[in-house]
Amino acid sequence: MKFKYIIIGFNILIVIFLLVIILTPVIILGSEYALKFWASGWPLALILFVSLIALNVFFLSNHRLFMLLEKEDWPALVDYLEHRIFDNNRYSPRLVRLLANSYIVLSDSAGVLSLEKKVAAAKPALLDRFALVFGSARILNGDPAGAADFFHARLWTGAGSERGGLKNPRIKDIQWVHFFYGFSLLLSRIFDKAGAEFRSLALASDDFIVTGLSAWFLFDTLCKFSADPDECRDIARKGRLRVTAKLKNIQDWRRETVKIESEVHTAIIKKYIDQCALWVYQGE
Repeated sequence: MKFKYIIIGFNILIVIFLLVIILTPVIILGSEYALKFWASGWPLALILFVSLIALNVFFLSNHRLFMLLEKEDWPALVDYLEHRIFDNNRYSPRLVRLLANSYIVLSDSAGVLSLEKKVAAAKPALLDRFALVFGSARILNGDPAGAADFFHARLWTGAGSERGGLKNPRIKDIQWVHFFYGFSLLLSRIFDKAGAEFRSLALASDDFIVTGLSAWFLFDTLCKFSADPDECRDIARKGRLRVTAKLKNIQDWRRETVKIESEVHTAIIKKYIDQCALWVYQGE
């Protein structure tokens, strides 16, 4: 991605809007009436002018960051971000997320865990905000039990348990966090708790990718370990019907998954997303 061309494009658009505001009244109304128009329209022109300056200041101050992203020079990007975050103590959400993702691209799970500890001390709210990134790193590091503990800790506030606590309001993608909590339990072979999470999501989630995946894991895997496999399959089928009622065909499913395919956490389960689609739309 050529960031400089994007910035140039925005600059051109803003300048065009400014010229329209300045020149159109003269062309249409004449210079005498244009002064009256400008007297009332100057705030918009000022906003555009300030936006133009802010855009260019932002680009120039982050020029090296954009160039490293453009080149996909991940080791150099990690060095740059570590300096900005750790040395300058700038734990901004944008930089923290980018560093965590860069570590994952480099398969540096230790780097993610180190970042997690520093974020927990400096700005703990970001652990909730980026729970999917930090938790996914634990899965990639071969520690599903640790991932399950991490996701569980993010989901609840107050008493800290599903019985005594409250849903964490800082979690944006809470249904995906629930899904990955269940997925981590499944990888840890804690089938009863994983089944409880997936049952709930299959029947009640309003994210239909989460619904489909939960139903598929119930049908494909967890029914084999359930005390009541018939009930498990019935819930899985109900989940599948909820998906097909909303996403009518496999093309609709794929359009939804394209929206999230760049996310680190969905890259982990890409093969399951594809297998789930076949089960949902081609049957058993």
